[in-house]
Amino acid sequence: MTLYIDPPTWPGHGRLWSHLVSDESYEELHHFASSIGCPRRAFERDHYDVPSHRYPAAVAAGALEVSPREVVRLLVTAGLRRPKGRPWG
Repeated sequence: MTLYIDPPTWPGHGRLWSHLVSDESYEELHHFASSIGCPRRAFERDHYDVPSHRYPAAVAAGALEVSPREVVRLLVTAGLRRPKGRPWG
């Protein structure tokens, strides 16, 4: 089980956010996100939006720190990328 997270550099709603992804499955991603206190509503198509205050917990629980570009590459390579505006088929 490997999960990946980029640095909390994405602004929104008055805070900074990270993206948490799996290179294996959405089930793995949902389980991990739940274990660090991220609600299911934070799931956005193919990743979790993680607020900066949860970033240390994600890393402590085993998420590997990667660049935003690497997050996208990992999703594409795993076949888990779901871009906006495209059907989920």
